[in-house]
Amino acid sequence: MDKFIAVAGNIGVGKSTLVKMISDELGWTPFYEPVAENPYLADFYDDMQSWAFHSQVYFLMRRLRIHRQLMNRPGSVIQDRSVYEDAEIFAHNLFLQDSITDRDYQTYRELYQVLVEFLPPPDLVIYLRASVPTLLDRIAMRDRSYERTISASYLADLNDLYEEWVDHFDLCPVLTVPSDDLDYVAKPQHLALVIEKVQEILIGKEEVRFDL
Repeated sequence: MDKFIAVAGNIGVGKSTLVKMISDELGWTPFYEPVAENPYLADFYDDMQSWAFHSQVYFLMRRLRIHRQLMNRPGSVIQDRSVYEDAEIFAHNLFLQDSITDRDYQTYRELYQVLVEFLPPPDLVIYLRASVPTLLDRIAMRDRSYERTISASYLADLNDLYEEWVDHFDLCPVLTVPSDDLDYVAKPQHLALVIEKVQEILIGKEEVRFDL
């Protein structure tokens, strides 16, 4: 039976890497985050308060469209970042930082909630959990120019929102992977363990937990 999985987690945690590795191992189709296509992104980084709302609406629209396309696609698919994270993590954080006004945020939330009601959830969300030092190390290793100014406090704020979201998310099962302890890039046995857990959950043989 075809499956749809989304991989969630903070910046630098290793979502794209895990998507590629699982898709390679299982023969699934990977779909990656379309960051570079956002026409508001450059303006957003220059002036967050003026362009945060526009940028987030664009991200939401793109993610919703991709999510819907994936649901109708034959074969199993695995997605880098879920539609839920745009609203529950990144737009929420911009609102808390006063980069999105209360009026714009309420409009955004209403749009998100109405659209998600009509959107079938994935079969599973894999949440990659990592501490801020781990995230900073991985961000430094990939050395993307636009990520060099990301602060520890910003990552910590996002981590808090991720934990809050995962605690209340009930649209589908969530497998939380302790990414500080698992190195599925360097250790094939760790990747095999993650895939084993995923497959067990998808066929209903395993509780949604991760024991090391």
